[in-house]
This record gives sequence, structure tokens and C-alpha cells, in this order.
Amino acid sequence: MKRFILATVQIGKPSIWKAFGLSACMLFITLGLWAQSLSDIQNIRVDDLSNAQIGQLIQRAESNGINPSQLVALAQERGMSPAEASKLGRRINEFLSGGNTGSGQSMGQVGSGRSFEMQESTDEIFDSLRRSDPYFDLTPEQKKIFGFKLFHNRQLNFNPSLNIPTPPSYVIGSGDQLLIDIYGASQQSYDLSVSPEGRVFIPNVGPVSVGGSSVEAATSRLKASLGRIYSGLLGSSPNTFMQVRLGNIRSIKVSMVGELTKPGTYTLPSFATVFNALYAAGGPNENGAFRTIQVYRNSRLEATVDIYDFLTQGDQSSNIRLQDNDVIIVPPYQSRVEVIGPVRREGYFETKPGETLEKLISFTGGFSPKAFKDRITIRRYEENLRKVLDVSSAEFDQFSLQDGDEVLIGEVLDRYTNRVQVVGSVVREGEFSLVEGMTVKALVEKAEGLRPEAFTQRATLYRTNKDLTLGAIPLDLQGIMDGDIEDVELKNEDLLFIPSRYDIQEEFYVKISGEINFPGTYPFASEMTVGDLILRAGGFLESAANSSIEIARRVRDAQSGQIAEISTLTINPNLELSEEEQNLPLSPFDHVFIRRSPGFEREQIVSVRGEVQYPGEFVIKNANERISDVIKRAGGLSAFAYPKGANLIRRTVYFEGQTEEEIREENLRQMWERLNPETNRNLNEAEKMLFERIDKKLVKIEEEKKERKDKEAENRLSLDQTMVFSDSLSIDPQLNESRYKEEELVGINLESIMQNPGSDEDLILMEGDILQIPKQLQTVRMVGEVLLPTTARFEKGKTLKHYISKSGGFTEKARKSKAYVIYANGDAAQTRSFLGIKNYPVIEPGAEIVVPQKPERERMSAAGWIGIASSLATLGILIERLVQ
Repeated sequence: MKRFILATVQIGKPSIWKAFGLSACMLFITLGLWAQSLSDIQNIRVDDLSNAQIGQLIQRAESNGINPSQLVALAQERGMSPAEASKLGRRINEFLSGGNTGSGQSMGQVGSGRSFEMQESTDEIFDSLRRSDPYFDLTPEQKKIFGFKLFHNRQLNFNPSLNIPTPPSYVIGSGDQLLIDIYGASQQSYDLSVSPEGRVFIPNVGPVSVGGSSVEAATSRLKASLGRIYSGLLGSSPNTFMQVRLGNIRSIKVSMVGELTKPGTYTLPSFATVFNALYAAGGPNENGAFRTIQVYRNSRLEATVDIYDFLTQGDQSSNIRLQDNDVIIVPPYQSRVEVIGPVRREGYFETKPGETLEKLISFTGGFSPKAFKDRITIRRYEENLRKVLDVSSAEFDQFSLQDGDEVLIGEVLDRYTNRVQVVGSVVREGEFSLVEGMTVKALVEKAEGLRPEAFTQRATLYRTNKDLTLGAIPLDLQGIMDGDIEDVELKNEDLLFIPSRYDIQEEFYVKISGEINFPGTYPFASEMTVGDLILRAGGFLESAANSSIEIARRVRDAQSGQIAEISTLTINPNLELSEEEQNLPLSPFDHVFIRRSPGFEREQIVSVRGEVQYPGEFVIKNANERISDVIKRAGGLSAFAYPKGANLIRRTVYFEGQTEEEIREENLRQMWERLNPETNRNLNEAEKMLFERIDKKLVKIEEEKKERKDKEAENRLSLDQTMVFSDSLSIDPQLNESRYKEEELVGINLESIMQNPGSDEDLILMEGDILQIPKQLQTVRMVGEVLLPTTARFEKGKTLKHYISKSGGFTEKARKSKAYVIYANGDAAQTRSFLGIKNYPVIEPGAEIVVPQKPERERMSAAGWIGIASSLATLGILIERLVQ
């Protein structure tokens, strides 16, 4: 038997059953088994579950024949992630090992001690799935039944507040607990329970019958009985007083039958009302009546409950308090209609005989603003056929409804009777009310006038014709606004479009390229000069020439064949405005080219390494500076230099060095690091301003680099999709590596260069050249197809064969006739042969002997030999026949 929480009552206070209200209407207890299926267990978030919910989940699983270990496996099978399944298993183990902190039962105590034990109101595990819809478990049809949601809202708490006095009309029965307090001249307390016979036993007084009496009547009877031992209770001037309180109350059994979600016999507190019992039974089902619920007591009809009275008017006069063995019957509904259309509440509504359409509309909460209220359409089943009835608004209070009626409420037309619109270049675009005689000019004035960029030579008035097609009326808006031409009167749904000058023309711009800080495209401004554009682009670079500035201008003369008009201009280096510049303003789409100054050359650096007096980097002094010149600038060769082994490393055409922009950026970054106030000393005002300028330039450079990278990525993607390789070399990485070297050795004869400065052997230096002069070399290296690749001591006069023998000799794969020598200066010499006599290169200190490998030859297969034999046989036969 379920136990419930009750509240303390002070005897003598007025009845508060009306105030008990909604709380008493809703049953404060949830009965029955938790029969929720486990089909959505994979959606559980384990971290959101309390220990009590873990216990409930285990109970649910066990009721379905699933043990806790199988529960985790089931969750994984249904799609729960391994991480969540691991958490679930850990929480279940903790709960089973005693880690749970709550129990399934709770004892509530309120007020002065009245209590009624009840099962804890459980939170659903799957609340996260129902937060967006508290009626998650209902079907669409159930949701449409008016009143059905009342008993299925999982977000509502129907537990009433029991901290109230017991109503004096409460009828005492077997199982109630009466608490009697005697105070005044005498002090005594009694804790009495009502026996099954309806009596309480008072010490020194005896049994007193209270069963079946109201609290008010029982108080009078108890006072008379206790007056026999407390004389001060009676009389006109009592000095002893008595208070009767109700402690634990009894439970009653109520039978719920008929069209209910969960019919059965329910144990309820004696305070329970009809609504409490209905909530415990889940309310009427899809076929149950909401307006004719019957309560039978002692086999007689005690009351008929209409839930609509409570839902629409808050009237609960029929929500009577139940007694033991009461029977509540929910019969099938007799008449139900469906309301479709723009009302506050659509759905199914139960009607009683004689109720009109006006009453039904009140159940729906009334029409919504979009509803067409002049007429309602009724679809009705009549004589085995369907029938359509039209009901005007004047008949709403007279038209009676029948079971199965469909009430169709239309919507007002999405049309306007007095609307005009204006869009485009006006101060206030939008919709305006059309008044009689309103014209185009009046509409523009109502929109607070034209914008400065409005194109007034032509506007368009779009008009809706009578057949709802669209028409267009061209207007001379300037003439209308000036009053030079007749204004146009507007009609309903007219739309005036006033374009902007910028909407009907290409955006004007100018471009600048060349020796400028930030080349690119800039917005055009009227009366803009070349100097203004140079300032906008960040000014000249140091390499820029202020003369011979070219301005390329578009030509619109298609007959002459001229593509562009070219003008040249010289401006002041300090960008002071000159008369020549002022007389040549820029036009839209002009392209300005800033040339490099003829006398400007950025420093070019070569490097000298090894055995010179002052090795290091040297700037090329003039365009024809040679190797001998830089050796002299380096102090000449040292005493340990080996001129024969000197070599020159020179960049190839594939060398990718820093561009002008990258060099400028690197210089700016170095200055930024030197001036950064976070890592350097305190700066003076000039240094701070310089740091801020450099910082802004670097930010702009980064933005431009990002734009270029994005554009290059797009171009590369399109190229990859369309590129077709023309040969195998372009896709061979090894061949590419050898073909596209960025640097390579250049063989030089430094001895001859120093003896004959300025000769052909004395090469002119180029930027990035590296001149390497080694010390005296004393070894010879053997590599390639030799048995023991090694390095041997140089012996003067010894030939190549001598050094090959020191490396163990040739291998079987060695191509002896192609052996060659690489000298220390980068030159190479090959083995020559004449009449079978091999002439090997001379060996010098630092040389490297390379023996290449023989190319692999494919052996002829048997099929090849057969083919040759067949060809020879055929040839022989042919010769024989020719001879004959």
C-alpha cells in the first residue's frame, strides 16, 4: 500500500477547500510501475544522471529480464558511444557496491507533524529528450485532444502543498491519527488512532466514537468526554482549553474504470479529489470522455465532473473529495468535433448536446488575427455521405454541432487595400498608406525625399493590373519633382523603384604599379591627381624615378585602332603640387606606372672563402668587376693557398632568391624587433612613432601576402585540374633535381687569372657568387665502380691505374673506358682511347676519380631468338628462289 505526505491542520480555522484549488485537483503522487521502454537508452548522458536515476534504470532493466552487465552491452548495441558505455558501467558498479546516496522512498514532514509517507517523485532519465517537448510520449492524435495533455505533462509537479489546516468538514475514519492537546489550568497531550470500529481510546475516559464524524463534530464530542476529567473545559468561563490536530491520515481505495490510460484500483490519501485520482490513472484515453466523468458512492451517482469547466473557467465545484470505495467511471465520448484553422487552440473538442458553435469557439481560445470570422465551413457526416455547411457569423450562437463535425476556419486574404511601396534611393524605403489623390511626388515626400545619389532621369512605377499581371510605367522623376511634367496618381499595390547612379554604372577605380610602397587598385575620386594616388599608395620607393611617369588611359574610339592613350608626367620628388600635375587629373580606370630610377642599383654581394688575407662578403663595386679584383680587395692569396683547387659557385637561372618586396619586409621586421618596447629599452618619442609606422606597414604587408596566397591556391587548384604533362621529365623528381639546381660549380684557373688579370679566364662577378680557395690538397679520392671506394695520398707522377689499384681495382660492372676525373676547381677530364690505346687523365691533388657503371643490357628471350631464326630462314628461301 502506498503512503503519502499530509500536512498539519489547526482546528478552528475556516475551511480552505476553495484555496486548496489546483493543488488538490492534481494528484500529488505517481503510482504504478515505471514501464518506460529501454529503446532510447543510447541517448542517455551518464554525467547528467543522479544515483537515484541509476537505481531506477537498473530496476527497469531487471523488470525486463536484463541484468546490470547486460544493460551496458544493450546500450552499446543500440548505438551508445564506448566512452558513455564505460561511464554507465562504472556508475552501475558504484551504485551496486553501495555508492548510492539516496533511496527509493522518502518520508516528508510538514508543519506540526502531520505526515504521509510516499514514493519519491522520480525524474525521468530521458528528460533531455523531452525538454523541447514535454509531451514526447504522446502521439500526434493524442496531442490534438483538448484536455489530454493535462494528465501527461512531465514538467508539471502535481504534489500539492499540504501545509494547511484540515478542513472542519473532513470526515474522520479508521486509520486517522488524532493529536489532542490540553492546555491552560491543566496540561496533557494525547496521540490517538481511530480503530477499525471508528473509536479512539482515551486513558481514564474510555472509548469515544468519532468515525464518520466531521472534525468539527468530533471535536465537540471529545471535548464533552474529556470534560469529565478536566472540569475546566466546560462551563461558561473555562480555564482549560483543548485543540484537536490531525496527524497521519488514513488511505482510501478508489476504483478507476472505463476509458482510462491505466484503469485499476488505487490507494489514495483521504484528502484526494476526483482530479487526483484521474492523474494517478493517467487521465482519460483517446476514447474517454472529459466532460461526463461519473463518481459513484454506495452504488449511487454522487457527481458528474466536467474537466472543460476547470480548463476554461477554473470552476472545480464538481471536483469533490473522494471517500473509501468510491468508483470513478470514464465513459466513451459521445460527441467530438475537430477544429482546423487559425484559432488559438486547434484540435479535437468534446461537445454536449445543444452546445453551439459559439461555445466551441470559446473552447479554442478564440480566433487568431489571421482568421476569417465572417463565415465558418462545417464538414458533416449525414445519411451515409459527407456534407458541407456554411455558417455565417450571425448564426454562431444558434448552430448546433454533431459528432464527427470538422470545423474549418479560413484565413483572411494576403492582400492590401491601400498599400503603396517605394524602394531604392529614398531616405525611408518601405510601405505607405495610400490616400485618395496620392501621387508619385507625394510618395517621395512621404519617404522623406531622395538620396543624393538618386538617378532621377528615369524611375519605374510597377503596377498590378486587374488580372494580377505586372505592368511597368517609366517615369521622368526629375521632371515630376520639378513640376515640369504631369504627376502620376498612384493606385493600390503600386511600387515605385528609384535606382541609384551607382547601381547602373561600373565602380570607378584607378591603379598604380611599379616602384611604389603599396601598388594596387584604389577608389577613384574626382579631380584626383597622380600625386594624390602616390600618397594613397604609400609614397615612392627609394628606387623610384619621379620622371617619365606613365598614365595609361582607356580609349573609347573603336575606329582608330588605338588601344590606350599614354601620357607622361614628371612630378616633384617631394610630391609638391605642380601646374603640370594639376593640369592632368586622373580619369576613371587610369593605370599609373612608376619606373625604376636608371641610376639606382641595390648592393650586390659576393663571398670569398678560404685562403685569402681577408675572407668574407664583398659588395660588387662596378658592373665589370672580376675575380682578380675581389682577390686583391681581399688582400691577395695567403701563403697556404692552393690556386689550382679554387672554384666558383654561381647561381643558376633556377635560383629563387628574395624578391624586392621580401627584402623590404625583412628589413622592416629587423627594425621592428630593434624598436619593440616589450624587449628593448625605453624609446624616445621619435622611436615610438617610427615603431608604430613600421607596425602598421607590416600588418598591411601580411594582409596582402594572405590575399596573394589565397589567390595562388585557387589558381594552383584550377591548374592541377587541367594540367597535362607533355613529357616524362617533368614528373621525374630525380631528373628535376639535376636539371633545376639553384647553384652549380664553375671551373676556374685561378693561377692563370692572377697572372693575367682581365683575361677571358678572369670572369666578371655576379651577385651571390662564392669564390672558394682551399689549402694545399694532398689526397685523391676514388668513387664509383671500384672494389674499395677510398681516399689515397697523392703521389706525383702516378697515373689513374695506380690509384685504381689502391682501391682494389675495378668491379665487374665497371665501365673502364668511361672513367673520368673531377679536379678540385670543378673541371672534369675523361679517359680517351685511340686504336685501342687508352689515354687516362692526369691526376692532380684534390682530384676525384669516378668509375661509372655499365648500362644494364636485357638478354634476348627465346622468343626473340626464334624470331631472328625465322627471319633468316625466310631470307635464305627468298635468295634461293631469286638465284633459280
